[in-house]
This record gives sequence, structure tokens and C-alpha cells, in this order.
Amino acid sequence: MGMRLLTLFALLFCFSNDVFAQTEIDKGKAIYSRLCAFCHGIEGAGDGPAAAYLNPPPRDFTLGLYKWKSTKFDEYAPSDDDLARMISGMRSHDSIPGWDGMNATSMPGWSDLLGKEEVSHVAAYLKSLAGYDNAPKSAIDLSGKVKADSASVERGKTLFKDRCAECHGVSGRGDATKKLKDDWGARTWPRDLTEGWTFRAGSAPEDIYARITIGIPGTQMPSFADPASKKMMTDAQRWDVANYAVSLNESEKKPSANPVLKAMKLDGKLPDGPADAKWDKAAISGFYLFPQIFVSSKSYTPSVVSVSVKALYNDGEAAFLIEWDDPTNSMPWDQKALEIADGDLFPDSVAVQFPSGQLKPGDRPYFGMGGPKPVTIWQWKGPESIEEGQRARIIDAKGVKNINQRLADGLLTANGIYDNGRWRVVIKGPLKGSDKDPVFEEGGFTPVAFALWDGSNGDTGGRHLMTGWQWMTFEKQGEGPSYLWPVAAGVIVFCGEMLWLFSARKKD
Repeated sequence: MGMRLLTLFALLFCFSNDVFAQTEIDKGKAIYSRLCAFCHGIEGAGDGPAAAYLNPPPRDFTLGLYKWKSTKFDEYAPSDDDLARMISGMRSHDSIPGWDGMNATSMPGWSDLLGKEEVSHVAAYLKSLAGYDNAPKSAIDLSGKVKADSASVERGKTLFKDRCAECHGVSGRGDATKKLKDDWGARTWPRDLTEGWTFRAGSAPEDIYARITIGIPGTQMPSFADPASKKMMTDAQRWDVANYAVSLNESEKKPSANPVLKAMKLDGKLPDGPADAKWDKAAISGFYLFPQIFVSSKSYTPSVVSVSVKALYNDGEAAFLIEWDDPTNSMPWDQKALEIADGDLFPDSVAVQFPSGQLKPGDRPYFGMGGPKPVTIWQWKGPESIEEGQRARIIDAKGVKNINQRLADGLLTANGIYDNGRWRVVIKGPLKGSDKDPVFEEGGFTPVAFALWDGSNGDTGGRHLMTGWQWMTFEKQGEGPSYLWPVAAGVIVFCGEMLWLFSARKKD
């Protein structure tokens, strides 16, 4: 009798666990259907209605293959913590302001809508899609961390050139000339290591060490801890490379939440090219780009995340130094560039847009090339053939279907240099050449917007990346050293104290 009761209790215990697990999966499925299926598909195969318009495409959960995990390179599955972090939002990693999901993707963090228990339910459902009964608990060991001193960075630089530059480029900007695709057939680009804010699983040394050690499953990024690899590195070497990669981050170019472009006034001639030392005096501002999806020739697969800008002006002209990282120099006549491009190849291009000078100060037309309120656009375009040079043009627009191009000769000049995955373009134009040209008021603010075309990504015409209106200020030139006012204030305070002290003694 005792044995029968023991057996019955054991069966009930096992059954209750199965029911509990199934209930957790069912709860996760309900949440998934409501929040996730539009991108990842009803069955989790990465084929939702939005999938065709997203770059990178949504994850196929039925394969159970995840890029961002902390488990060892020879362990296929991620841990429960990995799944929870991907659903709720990655840990703080130099992320885009207001965005705690996967940087440079359409995957948001759901921690503002889902509690820990609900995240656990969704993770259970995702594991069920891949047939995982249990997730592994083992993770890579971070205890051997190497101090990020100059010696470590220098060792890492040597190792990087030997092991990593083949894909990431000699400057780490992801510009090595290779056409890569992941295991799902999607186009991939090596990470630009100078833009740490775009990393999807963290930009700290520990995060980068994890990627070097584990690799990125499903992509060409291998594990450098794999003893079967000819490029295997020791634990200390992997930390050195991680420290070097962190040193490449150009954090000053990261766009802020509310950037303002500050134009500095110079006496004399403004620089014609990007290498001029005068640009060192100008402040830098970064701006996030988004794809143009509002009118025909829509762009859904952006290849560039942000653009950084410096501005100078004098009494007659304004000049902009516009920089962005682009893994390819789009040269339509070059066979290698044609092989790398996705489909047709067009020249790279960039433009800066202002409200027309015909408008009242502070007026903001529609940011997509204007409308009833017109805009003026200064554009630089790379050469279309080996015989042609770079071009500049002025565009007056009242919307995408009402465009007039003016000759730029003598008014607008533009010059760009491509170097190891980075475009640096100077556009220089008149402060007031005609009644249509923008009016810039010293000490005031004016709206400005930017547009960018990556020809290797099929960008041409209305298919491009853009910003909304941003604010630009033309700062007044200082009339004297800035320390005079503090000194004067100090003298006044000192004199006041001496008078008080003298009067107090006289009373005594």
C-alpha cells in the first residue's frame, strides 16, 4: 500500500511539472502572438509580414541558433539569461538614447511592457520552438581579464592586423572588400569597431572578449578559442584584441539625444578640403540616420547608422565637413565594387538641406524636400565613371515632384576623400547668393537636415537615408579673452569685502 501511494505521488508530481511547463509555454505563446509575430512570424520562422522590410531580418526561432550568447563556442544553445536579456533589452552598452533593444536593428527591448515573469514565459515558448528542453547554464570564463594598458592595446593591435583585418579592415571600419552572407542568406557587413554605440551585445571589453571567444553563430565571425582553428588565440591574446577594439571607439561621434550643430566663425578663407587643419577648431555633432520610407523609391535596408558634422562660416560662406563610415567606395566602373554591391551600383552622395531664404526666420518646411514651404539643398555626388569627377549642385525644392536644379559653378563647391571605409566630404556654399539661398543669422538658430546615399546598397533618387530637422547655431566670434569677466567679478567682490572689513574695524 505504501509503495502504491509513493508511486502515485511521484506520477502526480511529474504530471504537475509537465502541466506547469506547458502553462508557462502557453502564456509565452500568447505574449509572442501579440508582440512578436508581426516580425518573427506566427510559427517563429522569421517570416512575419514586416520581415521583408527589416535589415537585419528577424531571427528564425525554429532553428534555435542565436548570434548573441554567453555559452561556450561548442554549445549550440543560449542560456536562459541570454534569452531573457535579448527579450527584455540588452544591458547598457552605449546604446541609442531611448532604445534598449538590439542596436542598429528593429528589435526593441520589452522591459517597459513585460515583467520578469512574462519574459520568462516568452523565453520558455522560444525554447519550445527550437525543441530545447533545458537551456545550458555554463558560460565563458571572464576571470582571466587583462588590464587595458598601452602594452595590451599594442599587442592587440598586432594580433588584430594578423587575425581580424581581413574582414574588419586595417582601421577597424569594416571596409575589407568581401561580400558576406550569413547562414540565413542575408547580407552581412563586418562590424565597424569605431562606432561602439552600434554594437548589439555590448561594447565593454568583456562584451567584445565574449564575441572573440564564442564567435557569432550563423555568421563568418569565428570563435578564436576553437582549437581546430588556424587562427586560434590564447585567453590572454583574446583579451588583448578586445582591449585594442575598445580603443578604436570614437565616442565623440556618437549622436546625443538633442544634438545642436555649432558653426564657428573664422576670419579669411574657409577650407576647401577635409584635411585642412582649420577643421580642428570646429565642434563635432553626430546625428542618427533613418531610411526614407515616406514616398516612392522607399528605403528599407539601411547600411549606415549615423553621420557626424562640423561647420565653419565667415562673412560670405558656410562650409560643412560631413563624415560617415561606409564599408565600400561605390565606383560604378570598378569590377570589384560591382561584385560587392547588392544589385545595381550607384555613386555615393550626401546633401545638406535648409529652409529657403524666401521663408521667415525659424520657418520649418516639411523635412522631406519641402512642400508648400520651399527648401534649398546643397548636394555632393561621387563620380559615375572613371572619366568624371565629383559633382556639386544646388537644388530648390517644394516637394519631391517640384524640383529645380541650379548651376553650382562659382556658388557651391564640394570635395570628398574616401579612406579605409570613411567618407570625409566638404560642402561650401554662399550665405546669401540669391533670394532662394538660406539666410544664416549670427547668434541665431536655423533648421538643417542631412541626407545620404550608399550606392553599393542600391541607394539612388528617393531611396536614401536621412535625418529630420536639426538645429544649427552660428556662434558669434568672441570680442576678447573669456577670462576678463571672471577676473573683473573677482576684483569687485574683493573690493566689497575690503570695504566691509574696513567699516567693521572703524566701528570697533
